Amino acid sequence: MMNRRGFLQYAGAVAAAVGAPVLQAAERSATSQPNLVVILADDLGWGSLNCYGAPKSLVRTPNCDRLARDGIRFTDANTASSVCSPTRYALLTGRYCWRTSLQHEVLGTMAPLHIETSRPTIASLLKKHGYRTAAVGKWHLGYGSSPKCDYTAELTPGPLDIGFDYHFAVPSNHGDNTGVFVENRRVVGLRSNQLDPSKYGKTFYGGGSFLGLDAPQRVDEDVMETLTRKAVAWLEQQEAGRPFFLYYTPVTVHHPVTPSDKTKGGSAAGPYGDWIHELDASVGRLLDTLDRKGFAKDTLVIFTSDNGGVVAPPAQTALTEWQAAKAGLAICGPWRGRKHSVYQGGFRVPFLARWPGQIPAGATSEETISLTDLLATTAALVGEPLPPRTVAAEDSYNVLPALLGRKPDRPIRDALVVHSADGNFAIRQGPWKWIEGKAHPATKPGALKARAAEFRPQLYNLTEDPAEQNDVLAKHPEVAKRLEALLNQYREQGYSRS
Repeated sequence: MMNRRGFLQYAGAVAAAVGAPVLQAAERSATSQPNLVVILADDLGWGSLNCYGAPKSLVRTPNCDRLARDGIRFTDANTASSVCSPTRYALLTGRYCWRTSLQHEVLGTMAPLHIETSRPTIASLLKKHGYRTAAVGKWHLGYGSSPKCDYTAELTPGPLDIGFDYHFAVPSNHGDNTGVFVENRRVVGLRSNQLDPSKYGKTFYGGGSFLGLDAPQRVDEDVMETLTRKAVAWLEQQEAGRPFFLYYTPVTVHHPVTPSDKTKGGSAAGPYGDWIHELDASVGRLLDTLDRKGFAKDTLVIFTSDNGGVVAPPAQTALTEWQAAKAGLAICGPWRGRKHSVYQGGFRVPFLARWPGQIPAGATSEETISLTDLLATTAALVGEPLPPRTVAAEDSYNVLPALLGRKPDRPIRDALVVHSADGNFAIRQGPWKWIEGKAHPATKPGALKARAAEFRPQLYNLTEDPAEQNDVLAKHPEVAKRLEALLNQYREQGYSRS
């Protein structure tokens, strides 16, 4: 585990690789309605891109690095959860997902739509302002209203009922047991309502059966190509003069690791590195399309990840992540923990933003932000007042000044709450991070055993100990007590927005 000196050396190397920040304010205020493209990678750890320290001898991410070079790179961007569904809910709604019925783990493949159709989302807000809107990629927020989704029927309510005009998706996860794509309200190419679970063999996840839908089945190695083509095609259809919002959610770099023939064998970090290359190539094709259509200068592009990366345990040498780590790739950078965890590696993610003429090129920000902040930030972008914090965007702060490269006089956020896959809470304020240390009652025994060290109260000073190695709870019980009270206040009052 990295000590403070090692951490500072690591951070310095990253800063040198990216270039000195350009600390200048944007030349003009955000008065127009820019296009918005949000790219949400899946399970991409903080240290998996060159602009965040990944060695070019192992992986090459020129397209993500292009965003860092031409825009701003955040070093303290955080997801709301260390797993995907809760983060996706929080990003679109500006509300922590633990305020809903989903208080640990993720939504199942058969779950109904988790976002209430009456709740404002980034998509519905922008649609109100004349934007065309699309959600392309991994969805994992459910369809329909019944407890068990019927994929042979119309998938209503769904993304089209919360602000999106167009939707093309892998319903749940890469390799999920639906085996199909969804477009708008239907399974793509559905021929009948007949199901044959024995027809397509076993899934990647635990050897279970596919649903056996009577429809064309996805080919894992081709999924990224399909999603990229759909996103590019939608961008090609847009016209100058009418703003658009694309929520693009590639399945990379989630398991199963299935790089296409175009990227296979290209990374010294093995198949996992190839999978990172697949993601970067997809990003590049979207950026090239924006250039070709003349949209780039009027488009705010945000690239980030839904949670930290998967770091394989030492015993699981067959996992591609273990092979990548053995080659020298620090998947989650210098942070302790990984996806699912309550430590920084579960939440601290890459966050890049580019908006030519508005965001200074080559800038770096240390501002603490959350993906829940995108709703309030989008509202500020188009001049839309937020509803009362008791009604919507309960946990969303406007971080547009930080996006534009300005350094606020004081932190934008009062505090930050994060939540692990096991339902374990942590709260950050200033240099301090307090971990509650309690698992959700329904947490599985295997998870309790694997992450046993997390289930006790802990306190860290992240300024002095960014790698969370020295628990100082015994030295500063008054800090822990204050943070515990603040967390309880946020939970009880139903919002954290100031």
